[in-house]
Amino acid sequence: MHLVLNMLKEEKLPDPKIGIVGASGLVGRTLLKVIEERQFPNRELRLFASEQSEGKLLEFGGKSFTLQKLSLQAFEGLDIVFFVSTNQVSLDWAPAAVAKGALIIDNSKAYRMNPDVPLVVPEINGDQIFPHPGIIANPNCSTVQTVMALFPLAKRYGLKRVVVTTFQSVSGSGKQAVEQLRAERKGELNTGSNVYPHPIFNNCLPHIGNFLENGCTDEEIKMVNESRKILDLPDLPITATTVRVPVEYSHSVSLNVELEANFNIEDVRNLYRHTAGIILKDAPAQNIYPLPRDAMGRDDVFIGRLRRDESVPFGLNMWVVADNLRKGAATNALQIAEYRLKF
Repeated sequence: MHLVLNMLKEEKLPDPKIGIVGASGLVGRTLLKVIEERQFPNRELRLFASEQSEGKLLEFGGKSFTLQKLSLQAFEGLDIVFFVSTNQVSLDWAPAAVAKGALIIDNSKAYRMNPDVPLVVPEINGDQIFPHPGIIANPNCSTVQTVMALFPLAKRYGLKRVVVTTFQSVSGSGKQAVEQLRAERKGELNTGSNVYPHPIFNNCLPHIGNFLENGCTDEEIKMVNESRKILDLPDLPITATTVRVPVEYSHSVSLNVELEANFNIEDVRNLYRHTAGIILKDAPAQNIYPLPRDAMGRDDVFIGRLRRDESVPFGLNMWVVADNLRKGAATNALQIAEYRLKF
């Protein structure tokens, strides 16, 4: 087994060898940026992409890296492998990387609801990272910011019911979706390469993922199930509506929460002021509240528009914004690795 799986707290071990599967995509490139910004230690970096991208160069840290295609030998000697590709790639290749001794941090939905795989937001359930070998799942982007807002409330007041409505940027669908929005802004419609079934410019689509027999989308069901798992509240009544909006980066979430105990709004504000990873922006009279453009390129979750829901005894409304490519994906994945190395 490699160093990550044999790490002892009392000894200083060599920096890990890491790999990124899907390095050329939006999340992969963001992960590289976050690795550089946070100076994540590594003594070797291998970048993997599809066969179509094999041999192309990717710049990182002032160096050029050649994109490799996946093979059984590709994982030899790696300690940590980030999977930021498709569900099928994770299903096909993550077990092979584990067999080679690597710790896998997987950003796809492939393993999130597997009872043997931790689904982790380090600020909430980082204790599940160590000493777990094998695969650790990274949650859905909107789920991350939602549970970051819910967790402090769950600990202080208890959660009775949660209603979630998301306003998700097009970057959550990948590079082609960003290109579609930009093209539509210019009036350059190209139905042959569109990601969405309707125009996204000047529009909102209440349709993310595939529709299921019950009328929900799988994105909405993911948010429900993943939130329950991360919060360790398997019976939490929670419902979600997910909407795609014509914003390039950062997701917004409207949360309606029914608590189990009474609260004071100022106490809730103070709770968030002292919660790691959260920035409170809540002065509506001065037009201060979280905006997608404020969150873009940042690793924190922004919370504002805190107010009582007077229709129920202990109701609370709020607005939650985060960069879906960073805390919603790449940064959370790297925080998992940082936590794993720390302990």
